[in-house]
Amino acid sequence: MRVADEVLTLRGVSVVRDGRPLLRDVYWRVGAGERWAVIGPNGAGKTTLLQVAVGALRPEVGTVSLLGEELEQSDLDDLQPRVGFASAALHDRLSPTERVLDVVVTAAHAALRRVGDDYDESDEQHARAMLAQLGCRALVDRTYGTLSEGERKRVQIARALMTDPELLLLDEPAAGLDLGAREALLRRLSRLAADAGGPAMILVTHHVEEIPAGFTHAMLMRGGRVVAAGALPGVLTDASLSSCFGLPLRVSAEDGRFSARLAGGR
Repeated sequence: MRVADEVLTLRGVSVVRDGRPLLRDVYWRVGAGERWAVIGPNGAGKTTLLQVAVGALRPEVGTVSLLGEELEQSDLDDLQPRVGFASAALHDRLSPTERVLDVVVTAAHAALRRVGDDYDESDEQHARAMLAQLGCRALVDRTYGTLSEGERKRVQIARALMTDPELLLLDEPAAGLDLGAREALLRRLSRLAADAGGPAMILVTHHVEEIPAGFTHAMLMRGGRVVAAGALPGVLTDASLSSCFGLPLRVSAEDGRFSARLAGGR
């Protein structure tokens, strides 16, 4: 399957719910091989943006193109296997009694639970490879409900990668993790980002500290609007981040990782 040069394109997208604007005139283009971090405070419209991107939410104004196809004219069932998605909403739908291997392998059949034995050996081998890639080789026969929060996050990402997607969406993958689990996850995501043959990636977060090394682009959002978007070093500036969060912030970078603190703070 040929990977689209433009993985995702939003043109003048606006979304209003119950009279409240959630997205306002958003223009955005994600190209093949790009790794994007979408950053902003609560209520900025980040999760709404992902819902629009995969066709789960239709905008009142504007158009969306996903993997080279206009969503208004596309069969979402055909596009779904080409997009990997990991989020807290997915976690809530997964059975705690399901074996980890089955949590991952069922993604190849667009299912949440394994029913019967009609799975190819090649599917199981691929699921094991995805789990190994995320450092979960030893978790294969555990039940999902026995995993730590960090382990669950990595299993969800392995599931999202099961169909070899062209676009990987990660909605706050580091939320709720302690420092060690967060850093372990970000190390794995950095390796994914460094894979030239890997999917385009979009990661949503509140914190610049949760941007993995190797990400190439960033978009800052506030109140449903785009504050800044483009190559990561040019977007994560003191001025742009301060405008995004409404506070005077100072950004620093070291070894491909970013941090932010209140300007003049002690």
